[in-house]
Amino acid sequence: MRMIKIRYTAAATALACTAALVAAQSATARPTHRPTPAPAPAWQKVGDGITSGISGLAVVPGSRAGRTDLLAARDNKDPGENRLALIRLRPGDRPQVRPLAWRGSRIPVDLEALDAVPGRPGEYVALASDGTGYHLRLDTGAGAARVLGTFTVPGASEDDNYEGFALSAQGHRLVAVWADRGEDSRPGTLHAARLDLTRRAFSAPTTATFRAPYPAENVRHISDLKISASGALKVSAASDHGDDGPFDSALYDAGTVSVDGRGTVRLSVRKAPKPLGRYAGHKIEALACLPHSRHGVLGTDDENVGGALRAVVGGPC
Repeated sequence: MRMIKIRYTAAATALACTAALVAAQSATARPTHRPTPAPAPAWQKVGDGITSGISGLAVVPGSRAGRTDLLAARDNKDPGENRLALIRLRPGDRPQVRPLAWRGSRIPVDLEALDAVPGRPGEYVALASDGTGYHLRLDTGAGAARVLGTFTVPGASEDDNYEGFALSAQGHRLVAVWADRGEDSRPGTLHAARLDLTRRAFSAPTTATFRAPYPAENVRHISDLKISASGALKVSAASDHGDDGPFDSALYDAGTVSVDGRGTVRLSVRKAPKPLGRYAGHKIEALACLPHSRHGVLGTDDENVGGALRAVVGGPC
């Protein structure tokens, strides 16, 4: 069992992304005298096998109308296995997956989370399960991601297993939230702090615990997280019984993250998280939001089965 594991300018473009993902799951239009195609499946495969799962997602800026690009992280560990990939969504087509080269530092082991840097198009932060962060710049023309620098999240220890990382612009401040996943009786632990990405330095973090009401067995209480435009903290939880499953996942509104007038980060976690959806048969490990809309994308790492995407309204956004 693998235990280590665009910017858009209008809501219309975000709607086009969801339409692209849904349309990619069905055949092109047929003449009216032929039978009506069956409804498109909710999930669209983006790879087969244990090295094709998705452990982090972020939307890439600069897509044209009707075309959406996603940057995906993969939790692979061995030399020669892909760490980052671009996934292109177009109406009427299956998702196109393009592996990216990793440049500028030692190839990481077990990338588990990914988010875009607000206000810096083309820049991202990926987090490995041991708490190592990678500040990246995407070069789509070269088919590569270049490491601008690395850091370690405050308080990281060898007992932690991080699976979530998200960034939010709160006024003129950049806020980071990261999470140890927890397991069964041990809840997940959320951490929040201001992040100076130029110096790759954090303020003193605040922490809170989170326990998912569902799934109930072999549960990772936090398998990914995202921060909505309003500051709402959305969390996925997943059940993992091994490389062949079965898998099960849920999505929650877990609370809020904010910065007060003195610059202090506030992390508020609901005592009873608000359920947003259950997803049987898949292990959700990646969440992405489309700016200026309530549309989002879920990504899975279904181990031996591979990875899949699903468009949702609301959800992580």
